[in-house]
Amino acid sequence: MRDLKIPEQRHPEKAHRPDNAQPKKPSWIRVKAPGGKGYADTHRIMRDNNLVTVCEEAGCPNVGECWSQGHATMMIMGEICTRGCTFCNIATGRPDTLDAFEPGRVAHAVEKLGLNHVVITSVDRDDLKDGGADHFAQTIRAVRHRSPKTTIEILTPDFLKCDPSVLETVVGSKPDVFNHNLETIPGLYPSVRPGARYFHSLRLLQRVKELDPSIFTKSGIMVGLGEDKQQVGQVMDDMRAADIDFLTIGQYLQPTPKHHAVDRFVTPDEFASYEKAAYGKGFLMVSATPLTRSSYHAGDDFARLRAARQEKLGQA
Repeated sequence: MRDLKIPEQRHPEKAHRPDNAQPKKPSWIRVKAPGGKGYADTHRIMRDNNLVTVCEEAGCPNVGECWSQGHATMMIMGEICTRGCTFCNIATGRPDTLDAFEPGRVAHAVEKLGLNHVVITSVDRDDLKDGGADHFAQTIRAVRHRSPKTTIEILTPDFLKCDPSVLETVVGSKPDVFNHNLETIPGLYPSVRPGARYFHSLRLLQRVKELDPSIFTKSGIMVGLGEDKQQVGQVMDDMRAADIDFLTIGQYLQPTPKHHAVDRFVTPDEFASYEKAAYGKGFLMVSATPLTRSSYHAGDDFARLRAARQEKLGQA
């Protein structure tokens, strides 16, 4: 049996990579250690329902803040991913079979936590013919049944090896927000996201809008991987050409010495300039800070996103 707490077993594809130095984090990156009653209550609900969260598996720096408020991002389809992206702390390998009861457990946890907005993500499942599309749809329907007033945001894989029609299964279940992260600039894909294709991911998000224009689309990138400002600006332009509504930009943090090196720590002022530029390009919503992550403050951001669309329609 693999022990996923041991880095060599968690990331067998990275075990023989040379170590990359982990630079000291600047003051604007540091966060408080998780704790408190709210954090403990969320942790208990996740464990009682045998659920996996990306907050824990990806080592998110915001887990203490989010869990103390009862917010957690559910990660469905197991804790082992079929991809081996060099930036990611999710375990890599051959996943277990899908758990048919998982959608119901997710719905129960959402109801128990009393969430107004939930984010549901997953590992990549290249071993499944539909990439897990039907499992996503079942989970969305289960949450809708138990918590009809809860808005649902999904963060999906790219379904790269699937028939294009599987996207219709997910979109047909009508999530409120469809998120798929581009993660970085196209020139860094071979070293950062080698199992993915930049323009496939972009086209995926564009197709969501074509299938159902009412669904908000969202995508995010990390900075500090070796990109420059001009390249980030080009990604923004590509996203807007695909009609993406919501952009997130956050600082890449290196999980272990075996992961992709941090090229630099981007300053808060530079993040502010990215936010200003993105709004200028027409995004309805932008979150660009060092600690921004895909689902960080997702509920509050969804409310602002919906208000921004209503304002834009009112001006049309």
